Amino acid sequence: MISVLFAVLTALSNGTASVLQRRAALDVPDGAAMRLSLIGHLLRQKVWLAGIGLVIVAAVCQAVALATGPIAVVQPIFVIELPAALVVAGFVMRVGVTRQVWYGVAAVTAGLALGMAAAAPVGGSEDVEGTVWIPALVATGAFEAALIAAALGTRGNARAALLGLAAACGYALTAALMKDAMSRLDADGVVGLMTAWQLYATAAAGVGALFLLQNALQAGSLVAVQPMLTLGDALISITYGVTLFGEELRTGWWLLPQLIGVALVTVGCVVLARTPLATTQPAPSRVR
Repeated sequence: MISVLFAVLTALSNGTASVLQRRAALDVPDGAAMRLSLIGHLLRQKVWLAGIGLVIVAAVCQAVALATGPIAVVQPIFVIELPAALVVAGFVMRVGVTRQVWYGVAAVTAGLALGMAAAAPVGGSEDVEGTVWIPALVATGAFEAALIAAALGTRGNARAALLGLAAACGYALTAALMKDAMSRLDADGVVGLMTAWQLYATAAAGVGALFLLQNALQAGSLVAVQPMLTLGDALISITYGVTLFGEELRTGWWLLPQLIGVALVTVGCVVLARTPLATTQPAPSRVR
């Protein structure tokens, strides 16, 4: 329950942070775009500083969630980030939250609840043996390279979708590395954490994922990016949880409600990405 609570807090903090940062950006002169003066304008705005504070809160909450629960439980909960951001945006920006938004929120929430209840992730270790990371990193690198190569050979929404999936893989890897790094803190204290290569790999993977996401959003529409990002992050994180940490999921006939849950989340993300609120808001500023 602690991991679920902090995962929800992470999603809510990230979603709210993106709205506050967007609100602050609306007051920045156009001439400051792509200039260092942009940061100066933002630093003078309390709403932007509040957004940065929430990003930090989200990072801490995610670390706690991953340290106390299976990655296959924590990461899928982040699908509520987009619905949370749009609902908060409606109130902050004083824009009416339409029925379409609520339908999307309901679909994502119901799909997440059904999928998690059916999968019921359990067990698993808190850390990963160093040698186990080698094939995982090689496979991840090959998958990322294939997605990027395919994206470079196309344009528009097809490129956006491929890069969105590549970003999702990066965020899932970031979470897996963060969970392993946090286990070092529990076992060896602060010194163990600061000397663990996983901590620095977490930062590198996170920066790479952010770069891929920005390119995905530049290449095409949010409708193309968001479902790949949301579902890719959840499903790849579950794969890491099972293969690296030994977490277990229910199979057999339980796969049917799991697939229905995935379908509901997909529909909900597409519906939300098509709403007017989504077209005026940036994608959630993820920290994972």
